[in-house]
Amino acid sequence: MKFSSSLKFNAIAEWWDDYIAYDALKKYIYQLEKQQVNREQIVPHDIEAGEQSSLLGGHDASETDAAFVPLLDQELRKITLFYELQEKEFFEELEELEEAIKKQEEADITGEGRYEDFEDMDDDEDDDESISRSPDVRRHAPSSSVGPFRRAAIRGVTPRRYSLSSNEDADAPGRAHSKGPMAKLSNTFHSLRDSVSSSNGFERTIWTSRSDYAYDTRLLFKRRITNLYIQLTNLRSYVEINYSGFRKIIKKYDKVTYSELKDRYLHQVVERALPFTQPSKDKLNHGINVLVDLYSKCVTRGDRSLAKEQLRLHQRENIAWERDTVWRQMIGQERRGEGVIAEGATLVKPEEPPVISFQTPAGQFKITKRKMRFLFSIFLFVVMINLKMVQGVEANNCIAILTFCTILWATEAIPLFVTSMFVPLLLVLFRVIRRKVDDGEFYRLTTHEATVYVFSIMFSPTIMLLIGGFTISSALSKTNIDRVIFTRVLYFAGSKPRTVLLAFMFVACFASMLISNVAAPTLCFTLVRPILRTLPPKSAFGPCLILAIALAANIGGQSSPISSPQNLIAIGDMDPTLDWSKWFAVALPVSAISIVLIWLLLLASYNPARSPDGEGEIEIRAIRPTKEPFTLKQYWVSFICIITIALWCIEHEIEDYVGDMGVIALLPIVAFFSTGILRKDDFEKFAWTIVFLAMGGIALGKGVLSSGLFELLDEVIRKALDGFSVYVVVLILSPIVLVISTFISHTIASVLLVPIAKEVGSHLPGQPANLLIFITALICSAGMGMPVSGFPNQTA
Repeated sequence: MKFSSSLKFNAIAEWWDDYIAYDALKKYIYQLEKQQVNREQIVPHDIEAGEQSSLLGGHDASETDAAFVPLLDQELRKITLFYELQEKEFFEELEELEEAIKKQEEADITGEGRYEDFEDMDDDEDDDESISRSPDVRRHAPSSSVGPFRRAAIRGVTPRRYSLSSNEDADAPGRAHSKGPMAKLSNTFHSLRDSVSSSNGFERTIWTSRSDYAYDTRLLFKRRITNLYIQLTNLRSYVEINYSGFRKIIKKYDKVTYSELKDRYLHQVVERALPFTQPSKDKLNHGINVLVDLYSKCVTRGDRSLAKEQLRLHQRENIAWERDTVWRQMIGQERRGEGVIAEGATLVKPEEPPVISFQTPAGQFKITKRKMRFLFSIFLFVVMINLKMVQGVEANNCIAILTFCTILWATEAIPLFVTSMFVPLLLVLFRVIRRKVDDGEFYRLTTHEATVYVFSIMFSPTIMLLIGGFTISSALSKTNIDRVIFTRVLYFAGSKPRTVLLAFMFVACFASMLISNVAAPTLCFTLVRPILRTLPPKSAFGPCLILAIALAANIGGQSSPISSPQNLIAIGDMDPTLDWSKWFAVALPVSAISIVLIWLLLLASYNPARSPDGEGEIEIRAIRPTKEPFTLKQYWVSFICIITIALWCIEHEIEDYVGDMGVIALLPIVAFFSTGILRKDDFEKFAWTIVFLAMGGIALGKGVLSSGLFELLDEVIRKALDGFSVYVVVLILSPIVLVISTFISHTIASVLLVPIAKEVGSHLPGQPANLLIFITALICSAGMGMPVSGFPNQTA
C-alpha cells in the first residue's frame, strides 16, 4: 500500500487536518522537478496560503532546498503545536485521574445513600446509554470525550454502568443492578460480608469490595482509564505516522531532485522537534505504563498482564469503531483490486454493455457479446460432437474439443485459464484418450484411467521450469536487483533522445529475458516516469518511448526459455530438448537485430528528438543509478540465479545427474523460500493463470496426439507439403504464425501452432521438427501489431 493510502487509513479522523500534508508536498516535489529540468526560475510555494516569493537565480540542489525546506518547516510547526496541546490536555487529565483514585481510596467504601438521590434519573440514563452506544455519535465525539466522566466524578455523581466490551461484567458474574430499598439492603449485606472478611485478615478496599457502590466506582474508573489510554496510544501513533511521513517525503524529494536533504533535515530538525525527541517519547510511554498500573489496581486486582491485555482489547475495539467508513471501504477496494490502476493498465475492466436486456420476474437479464460468443461455442461443440467428421470416435470428439477451445481462446469469451480447465474435463468425459496395445490396435481408456493419465501429463517438467522462472523473477524484483542493474545501465545513456530510446529498448529486452515479459514493462514504465514528467507538452518522445518499451519487451519474450510461456511450450515439444546455450546462440542475435530495426523504424516515424515548437532538439533528463550498496541478501540471490541459469545451459551434459531442467528449477525455489527471501505471499502472487493456461495447452496437445487425430492429419499434411523444401515451408509457416499470434494471445498461439509445426517438420527431408518449433516460438513473440497483442502492449 502506498504511504498516502496508509496515512489516510491509519489517521485519527478528528485529527486529520493536523497530519503532515503528504500529497500536497509530493505534488510540489514534481513541480520542482519540472522547473529544475526545464531551467525555470524556482519559486517557493506556500501550500496553505498560496503565497509565493522569488529566490535568486541558479539551478542547483541548494536552490530547490530553499524552496522545499520552508514547506517542511511549516508542516513541522503545525504538528508540534498540535502535539503540545494534546499532550498538555492528556497529562493534566492523567494527574486528575491519579488524584481522584487516591481520594477514592481514602473515602468510605460503603456508599450509603448514594443510589437514593438518583433513582428518578434511571430513565434518562437509559436514553443516554442508547445514545452513547450509537456508532455515529461515537464517531463524531470530540477527542476529549472523557470530560463528562471526569466532571461527574468531581460532583460525586456515579454514572450508570455499561460495558465497553464483552468482558465488562466479569467482575461480578450473575449480579443484577438493584435500585431503591433493594440497593440499601444489598449494600448493607455486602458491607456486613466485607467487615466479616476484614476481621478474618482479608483487607477490603473499594477495588475489592463486592458492594454495588464499589462495583460502579470501579466501572467509572475503568472507563476513564480506558478512554485516556486510547487517547495516549493514539497520540503515540500520531507521532510515529508523522515521522514516517517526513522520512518518506524527504526520501522522495532527494530521489526526484537529486538532493541530499534527508539525513540532514531528519537528524538536525525533525528529531529535535518536541514530538520526536526521545524524552517526549519516554514521557508518552511512561504515561501509558501509569495507566496500565492504575487499571491493574482498579480493575484486575493487581494482575498487570491481564490489565495490559484488556486495555489493548479496548484499543482494538476503538479502532474498529472509530475509523471512518471511507477508509475501510478504500482498503476493501484495494484488496479486491477494484479501481486499482496498474502501471499503464487497468486491472479491472469496465462492465461490458449488454446487447440484449429485458426484465424478468427474477430480475434484469442481460446478454453481452461475450456471453453470445460463449453460447455459440457451446452450440458449435454440441453440433460437432454429434457429427461424424473424421474416422474414429476419439478423433471425432477430439476435433470438436479442439475447435471449442480454440474459439474460446481466440474470442476470450471466458478467461483464458478457465478455457484451459475445460481441456482435461472434456478429454475425460468424452474418453478421447487411448493407448496402443498392438500394431494397429488401440485401447480406449476408461474415465478413471484417462483421469490419471491427463493429470499426470499436465504437471510436467515444463510447468516446473515455468514456476522456477517465476521464482527467479520475484526474487530479483523483491530484492531490487533488477532496478539497481538497469538504472546503472541507463545512467550511461546520457541525455540525447536517440541514445536514451535505444538504451531503454535494450534494457526492456534484457529485463524480459531475465524477469519475463510480464514484469519487465511494468518495471521499465516505472523507470521512465521521471522522464515523462519533465518532457515539454506535446513532445513526440513520450509516446515513442512507451511504444518502444512495449515492442522491445515483446522481442525480449523470445530471448530466453523462461522469458515467456510460449518458449517453454516449444521446449517441451522438442525432441531432443534444446538446452539454454543453444537457445541463446540463436535467440540473442535475432533479438538484437530486431531491436535495432524497430529503433530505426521509430526514429523515422516519430522523430523523437524534435522539440514541440520545431526549434532545436529536446534534452532528456539523465537517469541516475541508485546509491545503495549491494547487500548480502542481494549477493545471495544473484549467486543462486547465476548458478541456476548456468545449470540450465549445461543440462544435457549433466542429464544423468539431474534428470531434467524442471529438477534444476527446484533450486531457486528451495534456496529463496527456505531462507526467507521469498515468503508465502510471494508464492501466492505468482502468475498462476499462466501456469494453468500452459497446463491446459499441454493436455490438449497430448489429447490430440493420443486420440489419433494427428495420424488422420498426417496424410493431408504429407500431400500438402509434397515437393516443398524446408525454406519454402518456413516462408509459408512464418506469416501464418505471425498473423495468428497478433490477434490472439502469444501463449495460446504457441499451444495451437507448435504441435502443427512439429508434425509438419516430421514429414520434411531431414525431419527439421525442432527448427520449425523454434521458429514458431520466436515468431509468436514477434506478433505485436495490435494493442492487445501480448501483455507489454496492453500495459503500454
